[in-house]
Amino acid sequence: MTKGSKTIAALLLLVGLVLVNYLATSVPLRYDATSEKIYTLSPGTRALLSKISEPTTLELYFSRSASGQYVEYKNYAERVQEMLRQYERASGGKVRLSVVDPEPDTPEEEKATAAGIQPQTIPGGSQFYFGLVATQADQQKVIAALNPQREQFLEYDVSELVYGVGQTDRKKLGLITSLPLQGSPGMPMMGQQGTEGQYVAGEWEQTYQIVPVQASATELPADLDVLAIVHPQNLSPRLQFAIDQFLLGGKPVFLAVDPSSAFFKRQGGQEAMFGGPQPNVSSDLPVLLGGWGIAYDPQKVVGDLENAEEVELRDQSRIRYPVWINLAQDSFNAKSLPTAQLASALFIEAGSLSLKPGTSLTFTPLVETSAKSGDVPVVALQFAQPDEVARQVKPAGKRTIAALVTGKFRSAFPGGAPREPEPADKKDAKPAAKAEEKAAAPSLVESRTSSILIAVADTDWLFDDYSVRKFNFMGQAAAEPFNDNLALAANSLDFLAGSRDLISIRGKGNSLRPFTVVRAMEADAAEKYKEKLAALEARINDVQAKLADLQAKKGEGGKLIASPEATRAIEDFQKQSSVMRGERRAIRRSLREGIDALENRLLVANLLGTPLLVCVFGLWYYLRRRA
Repeated sequence: MTKGSKTIAALLLLVGLVLVNYLATSVPLRYDATSEKIYTLSPGTRALLSKISEPTTLELYFSRSASGQYVEYKNYAERVQEMLRQYERASGGKVRLSVVDPEPDTPEEEKATAAGIQPQTIPGGSQFYFGLVATQADQQKVIAALNPQREQFLEYDVSELVYGVGQTDRKKLGLITSLPLQGSPGMPMMGQQGTEGQYVAGEWEQTYQIVPVQASATELPADLDVLAIVHPQNLSPRLQFAIDQFLLGGKPVFLAVDPSSAFFKRQGGQEAMFGGPQPNVSSDLPVLLGGWGIAYDPQKVVGDLENAEEVELRDQSRIRYPVWINLAQDSFNAKSLPTAQLASALFIEAGSLSLKPGTSLTFTPLVETSAKSGDVPVVALQFAQPDEVARQVKPAGKRTIAALVTGKFRSAFPGGAPREPEPADKKDAKPAAKAEEKAAAPSLVESRTSSILIAVADTDWLFDDYSVRKFNFMGQAAAEPFNDNLALAANSLDFLAGSRDLISIRGKGNSLRPFTVVRAMEADAAEKYKEKLAALEARINDVQAKLADLQAKKGEGGKLIASPEATRAIEDFQKQSSVMRGERRAIRRSLREGIDALENRLLVANLLGTPLLVCVFGLWYYLRRRA
């Protein structure tokens, strides 16, 4: 072969390699070998993309050229970009992807800022952009900052963005409550002052059109998208039946009940001053909850000795009060969307929820107390002091304060709609009304598809007193959250109000896979040598102490005053110390022996695996050609 031919062959080989790489990235053929299929779009996302009515543009803003950026973010940007390409391919041309590098002082940076992308700061002071904008017609929605910490919900966040940008009308939220969440005007003539609305209602009003439903109503408005029931009291049987059918019909429900409402306890004190009747501080829907298979006792509150909030008594002393439960991050379900990113929440005299035996529903705890929790009778709170309440808590394991319940619910009214009470004079009953009742459509006895309910055994967490800190800012009333109570309320309704396709998308794993085999080997090795290493450390410390004691006996001039025996003892201790340090190093090396051997085997496999496969393929091809 001539020199020119060799050059052409090398160039052709180089071109071939480039073409192979290009085809590998361009041809839409992928195999997802991860256990949780984190690189594969879920059926919910594909169904959502098939329903897009108008072209949607996704603009990924990432400052690729920014210096000093975390490697973690660069890797995650590749992960996001690959995910968005899957959206583009699966949409059948309805979704178009554009990747923009908003360099400083460029029109792209101005466009990113105008769209709502928030700059993130790199150690050293420089900034970079990493966000996503979805545009459909004249609608625009944004994920202001993409974070690797939320990788397991990347698909849900992108799908929610795509779904949200196509929604033009606010969804309708039906609200049934005996609490003044939206405020109340009061009755000045009877000494009752009005109350201002709570921030949680303001948060909901920004996203939904709230439709109040009175407890005396006999039916629900026909066009509600989601229903919130908060501290229900004295609901008419017909309204309870309508709620039952609403849930069984596939519409989502948010329910918050309370065994001991702090708001109504305060109201009771005010009523007592004017000689009025004591309000009912608890709330329950025994017919609905019992029929659905959910266990809840309105006569018991949960006490948590580990997460007890500190309260101030009248004598200004402070004590931990176990029925005021201040929960931290490990109390929230990290794999469920409503609670995945929450870090704290405060519940006041909350109850607990569970599933009755024999129920086929799926019960997913969202918020749980610690194992040092137990039940306390509500009546005990009326007379017992906080320290006495703590003594009444007998730890009996974790309690579920909030739960996500899904599946096919059985109707709480298997016999159909409850009848209206008959008039006192039966003669006045109208035959037409009876005929109309007979002609009513048959009621559902089981969910058409999987129904969704979020239930919380407390209502006080929705009040400003336990969720926000109010202050005056430049003459204007302002507030800032001091926990995640408001976020829990917003997340719950956002999750429920999303499309059925969105709800079906579950959190996936992380692309950063831990070396579980190596961790297990480290743990086994540490257990194997733990006692030997501890005994050796104790001997070393003993010898070091004796050596330090001898060396401390110095006279004037800093010279050691000791007999020849003491000098020999010092030398002996120094030799022992050196020998034992060597033994310690040997033990620590033993801890790594298995891991180092595994690393070497993997290194050899990586270096020789591909060449060996090529040789095997070449030999097979040669033999086949020869045959």
